[in-house]
Amino acid sequence: MKKLLLSALAAVAFAGAALPAHAQTAQPIDRIAAVVEEDVILQSELDRAMRNVMAQYANRQDQLPPRDVLEKQVLERLVLVRLQVARAERNGIRVSDEELDQAVSGVASQNGVSVDQLRQQLAAEGISFADFRGTLRDEMISQRLRQSFAQGRINVSEAEVNAALSAQANAGAQYHLAHILVALPDGATAEQIAIGEKKIEGVKALIDKGEMDFAAAAVRYSDSPNALEGGDLGWRSQDEIPTAFAEQIRNLPAGQLVGPIRGPSGFQLVKLVETRDASQAAPGTVTQYQARHILIRNEDAAGDAQAKAKIDTLRARIAGGADFATVAKESSEDPNSKDKGGDMGWFAQDAFGPEFGSQVAGLNDGQVSAPFKTAAGWHIVQRVGSRQASANTDDTRRAQMRETIGRRKLEDEYNRYLREMRGEAYVDIRSGAAAGTTTGVPAQPATPAEVPRAERPRAPTLPGDATRR
Repeated sequence: MKKLLLSALAAVAFAGAALPAHAQTAQPIDRIAAVVEEDVILQSELDRAMRNVMAQYANRQDQLPPRDVLEKQVLERLVLVRLQVARAERNGIRVSDEELDQAVSGVASQNGVSVDQLRQQLAAEGISFADFRGTLRDEMISQRLRQSFAQGRINVSEAEVNAALSAQANAGAQYHLAHILVALPDGATAEQIAIGEKKIEGVKALIDKGEMDFAAAAVRYSDSPNALEGGDLGWRSQDEIPTAFAEQIRNLPAGQLVGPIRGPSGFQLVKLVETRDASQAAPGTVTQYQARHILIRNEDAAGDAQAKAKIDTLRARIAGGADFATVAKESSEDPNSKDKGGDMGWFAQDAFGPEFGSQVAGLNDGQVSAPFKTAAGWHIVQRVGSRQASANTDDTRRAQMRETIGRRKLEDEYNRYLREMRGEAYVDIRSGAAAGTTTGVPAQPATPAEVPRAERPRAPTLPGDATRR
């Protein structure tokens, strides 16, 4: 059960989700690890996140960097989650108590236990239930910010799908890749570019000399969100590899590096971990969802406020215990699903557009979304179930490729968005090797640490490492 529970916690703890300060168990002394805009991350939060990461690597301790370097990366993830939650809340993105209860039930169900048993297991791991709920809420809010970001920004044309399917048909190999990114800000100055280039060359030299393996270098130096995973990018077909690397990787022996190469996000090193024939890959599948929805149309701008008010009222009725299917039959304005209680059957994620698909994908089975808007009007959707379907039909192959392309576009764009958010924010690091690093301008005087910070030795740095974010 311990392993099952750690697996359930991975998305919220190992991913670095920050625990809200108000959810902390009272302690006699607790230092501030970082000031993030008008909020703080406490040392106890950082310590808890570090324990969770160490638990994830329980059988792979040799893959972790020195503790001070790991702490720096974990704290950076806590900062990013805190910034995302703050940005989401400013944009009106919320997670209700009811939705949080459903998510907790989903975690328990996935692990084959009741909520009470989950609570007991959390207590056995030294994690309070309130902290767990707070962490899960933050992760859900961050996911919704990502979904909101995707709406209107990520579009995949039929021409792109056709080209990718054609390239896939002619490609016989798949590539397991990892990367290290030294990020550059938009509009980087000549000095910033020179510092970034010198740093990536220094990282490559360490790897080439055998002084550090690639995964450890990624954890220590990469600016990519997957740094704590050793920069692992997983398996990719030829069409999923950035064009700057594609031709070189095609003929590269396993274990070799490509780069440094300057790309849109900065300087990159890419490692070819291994290669396989496409026929060795797992049988192609695509995720399908079954869902119900309620649609309220907004015929013009003047009617948008009325449509929003009506969908909010229907959502409140459902939250109060009304049956979703009954409400859909009474009030939905979708003629294709209204008489079926809003039932849409089984469909691939983007079958009804990326905005709708991202909402469904972000729910747990049985969970009801908050109201959201598409070109058709205002929606509420309830996810009923999900399954893996064969990708051998033309429709599922196209759906899978559209999802792959959209995911790749979103990954690139959202990572850039996170870097911009981090670069603009006031962050004062007060813990570990990066203590004393400050970015941005505080909105108000920074909160002093409760206990004077003891001086700690800094980890060796490459050019630009102390101010890379």
